[in-house]
Amino acid sequence: MTQAVTLLLGVHAHQPVGNFPEVIADAHLRCYKPFLETLYAYPDFRFAAHFSGWLLDWLRERYPADMELLAEMVRRGQVELFSSGDTEPVLAAIPHRDRVGQLQTLNDKLTAWTGVRPSGAWLTERVWESAVVAALAETGIGYVTVDDYHFFCTGKSSAALDSYYSTEEGGTRLDLFPISEALRYRLPFSPAHEVIGYLEQLADQGQAAAIYFDDIEKFGIWPETYDWVYNRGWLKALIEGVLASPKIRTATYADFHARQATRGIVYLPTTSYSEMNEWTLPMPAAGIYSALLASEKAAGRGDLHRPFLRGGIWRNFLTRYPEANWMHKRMLGLSARLAALPEPPPELTAALYRAQANDAYWHGLFGGLYLPHLRRAVWNNIVALEARLDALQPRPAMAVADLDFDGKTEIVVHNPAVQIVVRDDGLAAAHELSSYPLSHNFGDTLRRYHEHYHDRIASGPTEHQGEGIASAHDVIRFKHPVTADDITPDTLPRALFVDALDGATLSDYAPASPAGLQFSRPGVTKTYAIERATVSLSWQLNGLAGHRFSTSLNLAMPSCDGFLGRYVLADGSVPGGFGQALDLAGATWLSLEDGVLGGRLQLQTSISAQIHGQAQQTVSQSEAGFEKIMQSTEIRLDWIVPGDTCTLQLHLTIEPTPR
Repeated sequence: MTQAVTLLLGVHAHQPVGNFPEVIADAHLRCYKPFLETLYAYPDFRFAAHFSGWLLDWLRERYPADMELLAEMVRRGQVELFSSGDTEPVLAAIPHRDRVGQLQTLNDKLTAWTGVRPSGAWLTERVWESAVVAALAETGIGYVTVDDYHFFCTGKSSAALDSYYSTEEGGTRLDLFPISEALRYRLPFSPAHEVIGYLEQLADQGQAAAIYFDDIEKFGIWPETYDWVYNRGWLKALIEGVLASPKIRTATYADFHARQATRGIVYLPTTSYSEMNEWTLPMPAAGIYSALLASEKAAGRGDLHRPFLRGGIWRNFLTRYPEANWMHKRMLGLSARLAALPEPPPELTAALYRAQANDAYWHGLFGGLYLPHLRRAVWNNIVALEARLDALQPRPAMAVADLDFDGKTEIVVHNPAVQIVVRDDGLAAAHELSSYPLSHNFGDTLRRYHEHYHDRIASGPTEHQGEGIASAHDVIRFKHPVTADDITPDTLPRALFVDALDGATLSDYAPASPAGLQFSRPGVTKTYAIERATVSLSWQLNGLAGHRFSTSLNLAMPSCDGFLGRYVLADGSVPGGFGQALDLAGATWLSLEDGVLGGRLQLQTSISAQIHGQAQQTVSQSEAGFEKIMQSTEIRLDWIVPGDTCTLQLHLTIEPTPR
């Protein structure tokens, strides 16, 4: 007689820290709520769920009745809740002390809410590094889920991945469940009867378990899925089909773990799921890797050779994107400062944890790093935390160090109102301009990169063929029209005060003193100064009469191209919003007012300048297709140098918008 296969079904619910409330509310109405209501009606269908702590708090506050369904399912033994870092950090990317703190925070939260302490954890983005074992074990976690791909890289076959294995780090044990990619690509996209047939086939083959743990958002938020999963009855059909089949049974991971012995010892390489290993590579390496995988698949060797064609690792995102690396190293610096306090205030620890939320540090199928509001949430917490630490633990007004390990020295100058960071990279430009009263970094921009998926744009939109619905991985869609000009990569960082002479960027500035904010090149001496909330620039120009001198500021304005972001002239007139082109023939004053930020930037020059403004956009992919996203407002000031000896001055003042 065929032994039943145990379906270990788990779903992972997460929304990025800083995501728009209306987006989270929509996700709840189209996914979390109907999913929980449907499963609640079938108490014999056991499963696991992970809600990131930040999202769980948000949902419990706004939808207590819906979330009580989940708590009741836990108490009746139908659902096992998995833990993780409270704000969903990539555990490998934060210090051990913060891994323990993040895990303990969510463990305690789940225990207080349901009365059941978690024994399993969701590993964010399935990013595996053996260094995380100690923190997981220290907080009482006995097992985590990773992809079957992790195991394939050790030489395991899919037939051997129907249960859990054990690993150790320094003698500390942790058990590992391999998630089936075959199930990840079937649920919920294949018809329910096909999924049932596949599970019964596994039972016929003698498989002990079919292991699934993936994003719950696929069950209602991804394109076409709400109608498919709920209106057309896919989820009910799956549940009823599983419960009716004598060849399939359901269980929580905890129950299965308690009754099954480990399959033995395993040591996994540093990796994530296979798609991530492609996303983390830069061009042209990503294109070469993708083509290699495609050729192997076309030759029928895809599954055979894929474990040995591993691609990159998650941390490569910090080398691909200097913007992510700068955020990350700023966060690490503040973590160390906070840890040095004898009794860190809980609200400061919470701010640090929010700054560690993973989404804004990388980019793959979803917007991630490309979404300004997600980066802004990280920076809000970084800047606010730094202001509080400065009050408790004052630091020098100036520091010189290579903070992000890129081989270039950063000069950091701050006062209680503002901080400016200038990198000694030849541009003498500011890469951070943070306002402490506004908890905002105006330098939080993103340059245009050549992403490997840009090469698919020319193929045009594609249609899904066959039964079921399409996965966002497999189709090409367009949320906005995209041209070749839209994806031309930037050759320079999108910094502030990037200078040019007759249209050619000046990239040969050198420090004029060992420590300070003065830089020089032939014909130009550039000096920064800060006083209260004003950053002042002066350029001493020699022998450049009649030449055109320019400086460009790429400014992260939260309103972007919304109606709350606007330019205001000295006479109070409004020539347009940040998403519109701005051309002023001659001006000495311009204000950028941002209603979302609740603040404004005022630019004032000593000599009348031509001022040009335009929106800087990038093109990225998301589950909805290719889209253009406004990253910053680019302001360029042009002067015709009036004499052989000339000083230009620019004052930038940051202040809250008057009420």
